[in-house]
Amino acid sequence: MDTRTADNADCALLSSGDCLPLARVLIVDDHPFFLFGITAILEQEQLAREVATVASVADAVDDLRSRPETSLVLLDLTLQGEVGLSLFSGLPISVVVISSREDEASVRAARSAGAVGFLPKSAGRRSLLRMVQRVSNGQLFYPSLPFPSLSPEHLTPRQLEVLTLLADGLPNKRICQA
Repeated sequence: MDTRTADNADCALLSSGDCLPLARVLIVDDHPFFLFGITAILEQEQLAREVATVASVADAVDDLRSRPETSLVLLDLTLQGEVGLSLFSGLPISVVVISSREDEASVRAARSAGAVGFLPKSAGRRSLLRMVQRVSNGQLFYPSLPFPSLSPEHLTPRQLEVLTLLADGLPNKRICQA
C-alpha cells in the first residue's frame, strides 16, 4: 500500500526524503487519554496537517468515506466490543496497528490483514516518529520480534548436524539425503 495520496504530493520533503507532513491522520482508539497524547505528538512534531480521532470501527469507516484525503490510519486492535482488524475490509488506505498487545500473534495478525506497520502502545515518542517517517516513505514498520534463545547445549546432536549443514549452504534435499 502506498501511504501517499494526490493531496500530499506537494508535501514538504524532509532531509531524510520522507513525505511529511501527511495530509491527514485518523486515529481509531477508544481510550481518550491515549488519543490526546498521540494527537499532541503528531501535531507538535508537525507530522500531519490534520489529525482526527474516532472511537469505533463504524465511525472510522464513515470518516474515511467522507474524508478520502486521509493518508494514514492508526488503529487499535481491540476496541470496545469490536475487533479493529475488521476495518481493513475494502479500504484502500494505509493502516498501522497500535496496540497494547505486543505478542507475536498480534503482530502477525496485523500484517496478514494488510497493515503497513505495528507499533506497541508501550513504544516511545521516537518510535512513533520513526514509524510515521518510514510509512510516509512507503516502507513497512514492524518491530523485530525476539526469538527464543537457543544455545548449542539445548540442541540435540541431530539438530546441531542439520544446523551445520544449513550453515554450509546445503539445500534441503541434500540435507535430507545426508
